Amino acid sequence: MFESLEILPPDPLLGIAAACRQDPNPNKVDLGVGVYKTEDGKTPILKAVQKAIDNLTASEDSKVYIAPQGNADFLSGMTNLLLGEQGNTDRFVSIQAPGGTGSLRIGSELIAKSNPNATVWASDPTWANHVPLMKSAGLNLKNYPYYDTANSKLKADEMLETFSKLGKDDIVLLHGCCHNPTGEDLTPELWTQVADLAVERGFTPFVDIAYQGFGKNLEEDVAGVREVFAKVPEMIIASSCSKNFGLYRERTGMISFLSENAEKTEACRTNALSIARGIYSMPPSYGAALVGLILKDAELTKLWHEELEEMCSRMNGLRTLLVNKLNERGVEKDFSFIERQNGMFSFLGINKEQIDRLRNEDAIYMAGSSRINIAGISNTNVDYIADAVAKVL
Repeated sequence: MFESLEILPPDPLLGIAAACRQDPNPNKVDLGVGVYKTEDGKTPILKAVQKAIDNLTASEDSKVYIAPQGNADFLSGMTNLLLGEQGNTDRFVSIQAPGGTGSLRIGSELIAKSNPNATVWASDPTWANHVPLMKSAGLNLKNYPYYDTANSKLKADEMLETFSKLGKDDIVLLHGCCHNPTGEDLTPELWTQVADLAVERGFTPFVDIAYQGFGKNLEEDVAGVREVFAKVPEMIIASSCSKNFGLYRERTGMISFLSENAEKTEACRTNALSIARGIYSMPPSYGAALVGLILKDAELTKLWHEELEEMCSRMNGLRTLLVNKLNERGVEKDFSFIERQNGMFSFLGINKEQIDRLRNEDAIYMAGSSRINIAGISNTNVDYIADAVAKVL
């Protein structure tokens, strides 16, 4: 049965994390896997989440399946978080899914089912799991120009030129905010141009938003998404609670569809539920129940907003701190782009030899693309990181 199978290499990012854990160097720094970390390197349970856990433990009286579409408070709360009043339309529907990845998979399967000839266009570069995830759903993938690594800026004109040639069989995968892996987001002006091109050319935007609240704030981070939503006839949105609620283990996400009319929206809903039934049958309850409790309770919502703002502010502060530390060391390379970018990630823009030296000589671990997790920096290790980067430059 299994004679033809070969052992596969480990996932590159997970392999980096494993190597870092095994490294005996007491000064080692993990800038690889994208999880939020506090100053002491911990990934905490948010206070708002802990209070919701206590409330759920005290009130839950059954472990029977929840509704196939998901937790009602979670769905309404997340819809309001993403779209505000715009979400109150019969052209829009959401389904709870196992994390952002599960959301993306359901969306991908629905695309493949509704239009087998569709081509999904992903940014170059994009999140590493986008490509295998969508290809495994049978989709044809192509890249659109996005990031100029040499000059650390968007390829805005080339991106828009590519979009101007697309049509109704094309899906454009967009990062809602805090682009992974570059940290370079679309400007408000570019979001307007993308929305207008989607209407003009007829392509469908597919927004992956996993970091709402990690860029500027909850509202600014979805301003572009809301503008697209207000203009286009059809749209897909995959959202995740792993980062902004800290629910990595709970796999809590949502896939949403905007259609031309209520009838088409119901078709999306029933077909998406059928796809989910064939993959994992019923949605997990726990994480969505916690988010639903937080977003329904004014006191818990306020506490969550405060914690989220603290995390966002910390990461933006670390961006400035790292740039300042590198400048203090007189490096010739201009790292000011790090301060301009958003969210957890940036490309350092250094080469493979320099990345290997950082790992082998200083036990500083990062992706082979030079992507770093900003949240892995702290006040206690930033000088060590800056010294090492200055040395390899």
